[in-house]
Amino acid sequence: MLYDLFKYLREAFGLSGAGVFQFITFRVGAAIILSLIITMVYGKRLINYLRKKQIGETVRELGLEGQTSKKGTPTMGGIIIIAGIVIPTLLFADVKNIYVLMMLLSTLWLGLIGFLDDYIKVFKKNKDGLKGRFKVVGQVGLGIIIGSLMYFNQHVVTTREVVKGEPVVYDATEKVIGTPTFRKESDGRVREYVKVRSAVTSVPFNKSHEISFAKIASIFGDKNIEWVTPIIYIAFVIFIITAVSNGANLTDGLDGLATGVSAIAGMCLGLFAYVSGNYIFAEYLNIMHIPNLGELSVFMGAFVGACIGFLWYNTYPAQVFMGDTGSLALGGIIACMAIIVRKELLIPIFCGIFLVENLSVIMQTFYFKYQKKRHGLEYAQTHRLLKMAPLHHHYQKLGYHETKIVTRFWIVGIILAVLSVVSMKLQ
Repeated sequence: MLYDLFKYLREAFGLSGAGVFQFITFRVGAAIILSLIITMVYGKRLINYLRKKQIGETVRELGLEGQTSKKGTPTMGGIIIIAGIVIPTLLFADVKNIYVLMMLLSTLWLGLIGFLDDYIKVFKKNKDGLKGRFKVVGQVGLGIIIGSLMYFNQHVVTTREVVKGEPVVYDATEKVIGTPTFRKESDGRVREYVKVRSAVTSVPFNKSHEISFAKIASIFGDKNIEWVTPIIYIAFVIFIITAVSNGANLTDGLDGLATGVSAIAGMCLGLFAYVSGNYIFAEYLNIMHIPNLGELSVFMGAFVGACIGFLWYNTYPAQVFMGDTGSLALGGIIACMAIIVRKELLIPIFCGIFLVENLSVIMQTFYFKYQKKRHGLEYAQTHRLLKMAPLHHHYQKLGYHETKIVTRFWIVGIILAVLSVVSMKLQ
């Protein structure tokens, strides 16, 4: 809103100083500051309101140290995180940008699913919350929408250089959008570029840094790639959104853990959005250039600011929990952002904490079933793979204090984020 207003004032009246809003870096900084103000100032008011209405966490007895002290802690704090993301984005980002619209949709969509889950737990006194199948339906629905927009929308394109003697498009699924652009280099050479709508992703640690989903679809025959490719791509998007949002939800088990890990991943993705949206940086780093992607660094600035502001109240001992309202939204934002910046194959690295938490639950379940089938229930109950899943609870059972667990998980998250960023040059 402010972006469009000051753009109009600059163009129509030549307002002095209005041009500063054209700089993405200025708007990123403004979004971070505003999101911090919203979450830190109004976060306290929300906590007081939740306490007054007795909207507190219901804690299941798991035999963990300090668990009983968390009972009654206000939950549904994810509302303030979502507000800290959406409001600065609406004010400082270009809301006509397709990528910004997709991220806002993802935030509100999964935030609503999480809110319904928390509402059922708190107000209906149902510890199970929203039934799992309804959560999955919501995640799949969002995956279909985001996957379809990424594949079919005319504004979702990448830039490709026109090289004499080489094809511009490589298969029937790709399409050139608009007219070519020309850039004059410092040595006088003129290079031609076109915008191409294609289902591609970046391959980390590889000089030929792109792989097309049409190549995967060609396994089923070249004649079928036009209808097989979108099916494979959308299914891939659904899997990522479901896996990462559930991973964030599982990670939200210790004070500040999911919030801190999400902030670290958000900084990494915000940097990816900025450099991929700038053709100079993209060419220097030999990465995919995605026009108009830089606007998403404003969104990610608000995202990181909201996470850090929420940490003010969510660090040990937490004054408020984000609930599924926050955890599902945070995971969905990270998943959708990775899809949009075409860094899906880097998710196991910069989302390594979420991945390990997910795998720990899956492995614990399968190992228990295997032992039960082979040796019986009593043996399986006393011979588990981990003392408790997800992984952070395993370390609690080993006697580690939760602040130490959270801090070490953050450190690992930072290392993984740095490795992800470095991958842009390690080719």
